[in-house]
Amino acid sequence: MEIQDLYASSARLVRGIDTNFKRYLYDAIDWNVRMLCIRGAKGVGKTTMMLQYIKEHFPKTSSALYVTLDDLWFSNNRLIDLVDYHYSHGGTHFFIDEVHRYPFLSWSTELKNAYDKYPSLHIVFSGSSLLQLNQSTADLSRRCIFYDIQGLSFREFARLDKKIELPLLTLSHLLEEHESIAIDITTKTKILPLFSDYLNHGYYPFYKETGRSYAKAVQQVVTNIIDNDLPSIKNIEHITTVKLKRLFVILSQIVPFSLNLTSLGQQLETPRQTALKMCMLLQEAALLNLLYSEKKSLNQLSKPEKLYLENTNLLYAMSNHAEIGTVRETFFVNQLKESHEISYTDKGDFKINGTYIFEVGGRNKTFKQIKDIPNSFLAIDDCESGYGNKIPLWMFGLMY
Repeated sequence: MEIQDLYASSARLVRGIDTNFKRYLYDAIDWNVRMLCIRGAKGVGKTTMMLQYIKEHFPKTSSALYVTLDDLWFSNNRLIDLVDYHYSHGGTHFFIDEVHRYPFLSWSTELKNAYDKYPSLHIVFSGSSLLQLNQSTADLSRRCIFYDIQGLSFREFARLDKKIELPLLTLSHLLEEHESIAIDITTKTKILPLFSDYLNHGYYPFYKETGRSYAKAVQQVVTNIIDNDLPSIKNIEHITTVKLKRLFVILSQIVPFSLNLTSLGQQLETPRQTALKMCMLLQEAALLNLLYSEKKSLNQLSKPEKLYLENTNLLYAMSNHAEIGTVRETFFVNQLKESHEISYTDKGDFKINGTYIFEVGGRNKTFKQIKDIPNSFLAIDDCESGYGNKIPLWMFGLMY
């Protein structure tokens, strides 16, 4: 394979990309910085964003090159050599996908060298959610701006699936104005069937391509993350990936729940503290959400109070019958965590930003468990609109 084949592949991908729908992060990124990284789980749209940017800003795509580091060309060629060639032939922007899949160990060093060697070159690269900075990439961290992206919000899904424009809300706006906002939306849109679709198959943008095979595609995302992404970044052994897959299957059948690490360790034939570290690793991989009380710290390897799959689509893909209460809580945690601090509370289900208490449930849910608690609210499923401190659950999907 020749270098020109990489340019041809890049141009072909750029031509074929659709720019009508863009993820929430697209306009928030400062594309003018000299080096930036987009981190996120497989399938959430990192590649699409890079190709969209090239198509919109570089009609002559030879000045902007897109490559993915799992391309066979890199099995026998170095990234820095391609950067040298691109720059010397008039290239100004270099877009690198799947940086964690580089077959050599020096991707961060080569990017650092490219940054220092060519002061006018702009570099954008993407990587797994697992791509955390450590001592070996400290020099890169001083040169690079990092952005994190998660899957589609309910608001984004409505636009992508039905071309329905729903408002972007802050939490304070939602709490204060939810009644009038809900009435305005539901008089124009049958919101509950759309919300049900989202919970089942609306989190990963590739749902439009996979159709009835969506659940299988989601399962393959899980397998790919554990079998390929984790070993390439965390340097874990094959036996660990086998146990991680087993752990994920076990958890998908019983979440949310309070971790019994001793029992979990026995099922995995591993020490309890190792089982906890494995749960934390799956959270880094954007497959789980661990919920802690305000008093506990992630850095101290403390046991989480509750554990959820990262999104509701994972629940439906991994289980023949996803329990509705679990689905509701999983959705709430997933949508709020993008820009809010969520912690466990023994009064209600969740505490948000250290201030607001939320209880999540069905239409018959009452304030019994959180009565007389200041700043307490109900997030209620299966209702189009609410009143007072009783807010429709679907509205929490309008926050990014």
